Amino acid sequence: MTIENNITYLAHVRQLPDGRWIEHFLEEHLLAVAVLAAEFASVFNSQDWARLSGLWHDLGKYSDEFQHYIKNVTGYAAEAHIEGPAGRVDHSTAGAIHAIRQFGKIGRIPAYLIAGHHAGLPDWSASEIGGKALSARLSPEQDYLLDRISPQIIPADILNQPQPSTRPKGGTEGLHLWLRMLFSCLTDADFLDTEAFMDGRKTATRAGYPDLPELLSAFNNYMAGKARTDTPVNIIRSSILNQCREKAHMAPGIFSLSVPTGGGKTLSGTAFALEHAIKHQKRRIIYVIPYTSIIEQTAAIFRSIFGDNIVEHHANLDPDQEDSRSRLATENWDAPIIVTTSVQFFESLFAARTSRCRKLHNIVNSVVVLDEVQLLPPEFLQPITDVMNLLVAHYGVTFLLSTATQPALSSFHTFGALLFRGLDNVHEIVDNPDALYQKLKRVEIEIPDDLTTPGDWQTIADALKKYSTVLCIVNRRDDARELYRLMPKDTVHLSALMCGEHRSRVIADIKARLERNEPVRVISTQLVEAGVDFDFPVVYRALAGLDSIAQAAGRCNREGRQSDPGKVVVFIPPKPAPPGLLRQAAQISISLLSGKDKDVLGRELARQFFEHLYARAPTLDKHGIHALLTQDAGEGAIQFRTAAARFRLIDDSAYQTILVCYSGNETLLGQLKKEGPQRWLMRKLQRYAVNLPQHIFRQLEAKNDVFQIWPGIYAQRSTTLYDDTLGVIMDGGITPDDLAI
Repeated sequence: MTIENNITYLAHVRQLPDGRWIEHFLEEHLLAVAVLAAEFASVFNSQDWARLSGLWHDLGKYSDEFQHYIKNVTGYAAEAHIEGPAGRVDHSTAGAIHAIRQFGKIGRIPAYLIAGHHAGLPDWSASEIGGKALSARLSPEQDYLLDRISPQIIPADILNQPQPSTRPKGGTEGLHLWLRMLFSCLTDADFLDTEAFMDGRKTATRAGYPDLPELLSAFNNYMAGKARTDTPVNIIRSSILNQCREKAHMAPGIFSLSVPTGGGKTLSGTAFALEHAIKHQKRRIIYVIPYTSIIEQTAAIFRSIFGDNIVEHHANLDPDQEDSRSRLATENWDAPIIVTTSVQFFESLFAARTSRCRKLHNIVNSVVVLDEVQLLPPEFLQPITDVMNLLVAHYGVTFLLSTATQPALSSFHTFGALLFRGLDNVHEIVDNPDALYQKLKRVEIEIPDDLTTPGDWQTIADALKKYSTVLCIVNRRDDARELYRLMPKDTVHLSALMCGEHRSRVIADIKARLERNEPVRVISTQLVEAGVDFDFPVVYRALAGLDSIAQAAGRCNREGRQSDPGKVVVFIPPKPAPPGLLRQAAQISISLLSGKDKDVLGRELARQFFEHLYARAPTLDKHGIHALLTQDAGEGAIQFRTAAARFRLIDDSAYQTILVCYSGNETLLGQLKKEGPQRWLMRKLQRYAVNLPQHIFRQLEAKNDVFQIWPGIYAQRSTTLYDDTLGVIMDGGITPDDLAI
């Protein structure tokens, strides 16, 4: 608490049920945030910069304008610390200006963090993205924001600080990531200290996780309890598991786990991650899965082993319109095991928003498992591998690249010039991958002689009807529905137009029927091609990339129980794959599969496929992310906000997430509408989310079928919008390429 002329300087206030106000003194808040931010940054030896930023981040709250605001707008006190629309008081710029006055150009380091600690990391210079550039906020015209505060009212031990001595990690190439890491430390510390004052109950929910040795014990008990028969497949899986445990003692770095689908990569990779983390004192395990639509099974496996000691975090329920509740509800990845998507993981590493950045410091000293790594989009491959190399070199991260079809991610040159800065010095865990692929070959793949002439859905449906148990995988959601309508009534439908809870129940039912040897026909999109352990005797796959064909084959004779090899049939669908990457991948498959005697599942053909895929890409950095972040970094000029806007693995501007009504979740939706986002509530509700094309969403909104249940979050209103078999029902207005997943 600081008092001059009987003025008490406040950071926050809140009102008790009995009407009394509780005060959070500004000096206490600054000191607490500084200590906590420094603690977070100590894991990458940058605590001096984090502490400084914590001390100065709210200097603007010493202004009379802010104190008048917080004391007089008492009905809005719970959000008084959030900078936003006109009418509120800018309290972030003052500390940034003070940093420049104290340290000159090097003061831009804390200036970025302080100026952006509510609005998000800014661009240095103006751009088409909008938002006030940091250079403009530090201009002489803004000096009044600091000059209006008398230096005498700020405690000297806060205001007067020496220049930190720590050097940025990774030089100018890595400056952007180092600043994001510091920004993460500051914003998480600020939110947590604010949360502790506003609602101590939330703070209590963030503690009490077991340590990794305890989780390894739970994992070992789970593995010991699994009933495993000595089938050839299980013997091979045990060998892979043992190799993962042995290689876990190797020095941290980048590892690959090249195992054919059905070889037990999930559990073996988890064994590696746990043992490696404990051996090298890593703090947590982050399991990264390509799509939200295929995350459910892996998360369910981990919950069955580790209980509630995991966080399942998707990207599609982060509210675009943030307020105090939605910000405090966002994840900071403080659990020992995180299951998340590629979108959430990599977009966070290039993000500017506070809610997306606050978890980044918890990636430091972790083991990150990239499941189905071949699905990383080529147009973002260069910035992705750049940031992975920085994380390994400077932040103690170990990566495990886990897939049946390893992409060609090592550096390569063209005419002597470096074309791609890739992942070099990758250590393969499996001793002899080629021999392993031959041992685990359990299917025969039928490739049509004519790879260019499409068939028709009726002919394909008639072929499927000949089998009592069969899986057919198509390229689009509308393909799945069209084919489903031609099948017998007991056929099962799966697509991402069904929410996660719905898909999980259907998948569990399918697996149970397969286990009981009951007939079941399934029409699905590619959501079953990773993380879904189906074991069908026959699988049909619409022509796609070679990696997708290999993944489909992994759903056939998965356990090797059939006396004869499983049957995988590739067919040419009536419509080509959607334009872009999917169509390009299919065309590469056509060129590679033409001719006879092709080892479709061999590692050599997979290598050729990815080399073609990356070589044909116009660029591996389509949006110029690297230049935005590094070109002028030597001058401290980084375009954070523009880079974040351009780095979108999935163009979320083309889609809108809605929460659907399914399986009695009305109580949860009612609580969201009444109380707003809370971390535990958003965790539960993400199981009921569906992504829709924007123009479809707008049609539904115009018809009042959906509504905004909370700012930035939409929910189903119409009782007929969601079907318990097909998921979201949309009448017309759909083009095939809208429904590619």
